[in-house]
Amino acid sequence: MHIPEIFGENVFNDGVMRSTLPSEVYKSLRKTIDEGKTIDMNIADSVANAMKDWALSKGATHYTHWFQPLTNLTAEKHDSFIEPVGGDAIIMQLTGKSLIVGEPDASSFPSGGSRATSAARGYTAWDPTSPAFVKDGTLYIPTIFISYTGETLDKKAPLLKSMTAIDREAKRLLKLFGIETHKVSTTVGPEQEYFLVDEKLWEKRQDLVLTGRTLFGAPTPRGQELEDHYFGSLKPRVAAFMKDLDETLWRHGVLSKSKHNEAAPAQHELAPIFTTTNVAVDQNQLTMDIMKKVAQKHGLVCLLHEKPFVGINGSGKHNNWSLSTTGLNLLDPGEHPENNSLFMLILACIIKAVDKYQGILRACVASAANDHRLGGGEAPPAIISVYLGDELGALVDSIVLGKNYTPHKTVKGSIGVPESPIFPIDSTDRNRTSPFAFTGNKFEFRMLGSSASVADPNIVLNTIVAEAFAEAVDKLEKLTKTQDFDNAVKTYTEKLLKKHYRIIFNYNGYGPEWEEEAARRGLLNHKNTAEAVEEWFKKENIDVFLRQGVYTKNEVLARAKIQLENYVKTVQVEAKTAVDMAIGQIYPAVSSYVSRLCQNLTMKKATFSSIPTASEEALIKDLATANEHMLSAAHALKATLLDMPKDEREAALRIAHVVVPAMALLRKHADEAEKLCATDVWPFPNYYQLLYSVK
Repeated sequence: MHIPEIFGENVFNDGVMRSTLPSEVYKSLRKTIDEGKTIDMNIADSVANAMKDWALSKGATHYTHWFQPLTNLTAEKHDSFIEPVGGDAIIMQLTGKSLIVGEPDASSFPSGGSRATSAARGYTAWDPTSPAFVKDGTLYIPTIFISYTGETLDKKAPLLKSMTAIDREAKRLLKLFGIETHKVSTTVGPEQEYFLVDEKLWEKRQDLVLTGRTLFGAPTPRGQELEDHYFGSLKPRVAAFMKDLDETLWRHGVLSKSKHNEAAPAQHELAPIFTTTNVAVDQNQLTMDIMKKVAQKHGLVCLLHEKPFVGINGSGKHNNWSLSTTGLNLLDPGEHPENNSLFMLILACIIKAVDKYQGILRACVASAANDHRLGGGEAPPAIISVYLGDELGALVDSIVLGKNYTPHKTVKGSIGVPESPIFPIDSTDRNRTSPFAFTGNKFEFRMLGSSASVADPNIVLNTIVAEAFAEAVDKLEKLTKTQDFDNAVKTYTEKLLKKHYRIIFNYNGYGPEWEEEAARRGLLNHKNTAEAVEEWFKKENIDVFLRQGVYTKNEVLARAKIQLENYVKTVQVEAKTAVDMAIGQIYPAVSSYVSRLCQNLTMKKATFSSIPTASEEALIKDLATANEHMLSAAHALKATLLDMPKDEREAALRIAHVVVPAMALLRKHADEAEKLCATDVWPFPNYYQLLYSVK
């Protein structure tokens, strides 16, 4: 296999466009992609025909408008290229109209009440900035998805709008510094964590099949305490899966770069190279789909749930976010950031945006699954804060607190033996506990869950930073009427850093003292989705999207309602599954085992009246008690699901404060029973089998 030859072979990429499109058509399409120019409708037929011919050469028979409804998943309706031409004859055709616009039924997708159930018409529209590709005999055309009345019903349309907003405002900011550019782009490299379990064991766990996580399960004697799985050698089945996955992703143009074992047993990670945000979002959705399908080929199941197992690390998706224009990374501080006024202003604007809109930044990653992970010891806490590192932290401290600042000098490191290479030591460390950390020339937003769409946090990040840029430009334009430009920039930058200094935290985010300190600073700490999503309903948080042209008020509220509906429905499914497993599987199995133990005890006493049986009797009593408590807790959990409020906000609060604790109590008793029960009578695979079976 020659990787450069296979890379992107299933993608209608620039090389394919250049070789298949007429020169003028190619140039027009590139202007749309590179400069954000409106698509020339006159080239649509030419592009569609070339795309169709290329897809046919790849074995495709159908095409689909591939879109991202408000489900965290993707959707697709497949149409064949077949068109009748009279008699029994057909041709294979894709018209410009069919390329640009489609009409799937939109009635069954989440809309958050923004349209009536009977309103079925929706439209998909081609997104030329994200390349089409062939997969499983179908040409996939990335599209946006809107309703008949114009509301966005997807995640791509607002993402594109947010990218337009930050492009517009960043160019205004750069212009003040005498920098003219065609386009400013955000780029993203979303790391992806996941678990692999044996498919045959997965099939025996109703909770894994229906919910993606284990609702019951006592921890194994050995989890990740020895820290030997992290970056450890790959097991043969895992290595074979990863090799197959890489090759498949490369063929689809995904820049899969790193692969390794993660901290927990059976946990792994894939990391791609940075690319434009819109493409990164599409490729991450494609990656998750391919991961699941490749895993099945190897007799495995890829679990993307944020917390499939208790007692060990959950899975996240680190959103590495940067901002650049031609030849210039706007988040590169350079060797002397203290003299880089443009970088310091951009940094101050981002800090302001994160502080001012910390509520919606937390809300955009909220979900039933992520609630189990955030603050769990391996993920950032539910408190938003910014980590700057040693060098920038010291520089900001000098501005805000008046401390002395000593510019960083490059230091070389060595282990002290002649054969050791001399290596440069970076100017700052990394902080795994920070939800929003500066890591050299980008920010890493670590709160995103592993199954979530990358679109949501980037819509928020792009929008709030665009807003901060817009306010900075407006303010500087006024200040420069009365004072020197450099002095105005310095004054405004210092003002922002001092006003929003509270959001900066360069220490251990896992420490219990941080919660107390954050509360003193006035930072938000929404620990569950019901509380976090309330931020979407605040006027100031709605208005920022309106001002930047990303959402309408109805679109913001619709997404908040959908998020709450999904939270409620997800936990309800989990609760019902837990009740079914407790009553239908665990209770009968444990009761049968208790009966067997009682029979053995009776036989022993009948045979040898003096034989000691105190421990056995205690075991029977403890097991029967745990089983009875579990059954009682199952019925109590079932009762909590009755009379659920119809209002989404009220229902979410009931889920968070009544149903979730009831589920935790049920699990506590069930896991106690598992610890006392013989392994061979437990009704489904345990943690040891699930986490250590893949060799």
